[in-house]
Amino acid sequence: MRVAIVHYWLVSMRGGEKVVEALCDMYPEADIFTLVCDYDKLSDKLRRHRIFTSFLQRIPGARRRYQSLLPLMPFALEGFDLSGYDLILSSESGPAKGIIPPPQAVHVCYCHSPMRYIWDHYHLYRRNAGFLARMMMPVVAPLLRAWDANSSLRVDRFVANSHHVASRIAKYYRRSSVVVHPPVAIDDFAPAQSVDDFYLCAGQIVPYKRIDLAVRTFTGLGRNLVVVGDGDPHEVAALKRIAGPTIRFVGPASFAQLTDYLAHCRALIFPGEEDFGIVPVEAMASGRPVIAFGRGGALDTVVPGRTGLLFKEQTEQSLADAIELFETMEHRFSADLIQSHAAQFSVANFKAGMKRVIDQALAERHTVVDVKPFATTLPSVFEDLKHAPLH
Repeated sequence: MRVAIVHYWLVSMRGGEKVVEALCDMYPEADIFTLVCDYDKLSDKLRRHRIFTSFLQRIPGARRRYQSLLPLMPFALEGFDLSGYDLILSSESGPAKGIIPPPQAVHVCYCHSPMRYIWDHYHLYRRNAGFLARMMMPVVAPLLRAWDANSSLRVDRFVANSHHVASRIAKYYRRSSVVVHPPVAIDDFAPAQSVDDFYLCAGQIVPYKRIDLAVRTFTGLGRNLVVVGDGDPHEVAALKRIAGPTIRFVGPASFAQLTDYLAHCRALIFPGEEDFGIVPVEAMASGRPVIAFGRGGALDTVVPGRTGLLFKEQTEQSLADAIELFETMEHRFSADLIQSHAAQFSVANFKAGMKRVIDQALAERHTVVDVKPFATTLPSVFEDLKHAPLH
């Protein structure tokens, strides 16, 4: 069986790329198709596969400015020739499912998220875009939405990474999906012997993650907050301007540094609405509770009162109330219980879940519908007409 894995772009090794790695474990001979690729950023596991890129790869600066090429992505995806492949696994977020599958192939789409910037986060992205992008988005976005919804019909089976994403697939594509949580390398994390006096906020610094909410709240409370991650320099500078003396920005961290911060923090603060959110699972694998905004993927991962707390509104008061409640019950949280809860999001469970979906999709491909050929039904139609009354 020839297998193709289609991923939107390969320019870093984050959560989406970890999904591709797990799929490569399942199908070691698979070929990878992607819009643009920065080979220097890839893991050795991905480099062992044949990687095909689109014509976007040849545009100067594409590996850094790939998101600005969004209007060209449908043309690039449809330019991939997937003839001869039996199974196509698309890893969809921005976009990937828009390839044209051959008739005999089964197309299973693992959806991290329908494209946020043309659907539910459209207005947020437009507000934070540059002048030219703000002017172009109302012209380009409706065309991309039509193409995105239409290309969902090319998928035989959708898999969502959370129930939140499953609901958005149903809303925007009118398709059902199976939830298989993404793989998290939980064995790479472990609880520490002691906890330090700081809370942690970790991840890419972009507006929708609402790190500004955490910075304002912890400045007002006078509690220690460590912010790990990097992003747009203007966004980082704006956060530093509103931060008080208890806020510490450490920038991007190595994996070893991140695991240390996760293991020693009092709790992870997760103020944004994420499709799934791998960092909260990593924190729980480190035995630490999570205080998260109670929407999105956090509803799949955080169990209130056992592995953390959820706050209802993205306001300073709501987050501050959750922090103060947490501090009254902090002693009740068990690192062992939290760590055991995180085990369900393992790489092995992801592979098992995907195997069930793929096997079922492949089995359905061989189901033959008993329909009489047109050539055999046409004579019977004329025979019926011959004996029909003429009135």
